[in-house]
Amino acid sequence: MKFLLGVVLFCVVLSISWPLALLLLVLLPVIFLLSIPFVLLGITLEAVFALIRALLFLPARLLGARV
Repeated sequence: MKFLLGVVLFCVVLSISWPLALLLLVLLPVIFLLSIPFVLLGITLEAVFALIRALLFLPARLLGARV
């Protein structure tokens, strides 16, 4: 579904301005490559917060609370 939306969006931009569509075609892989470290940082931070949450709720879980 996301791919189809991208193709339709590209066709709309192509029909409006073909130089802009070609620029997007060239720049999108570069933008994707630049965003990879931020995605990895987000995954890492999510894991760290899950670990902290698990450690904070550990005493309650040991005492039998359903969290």
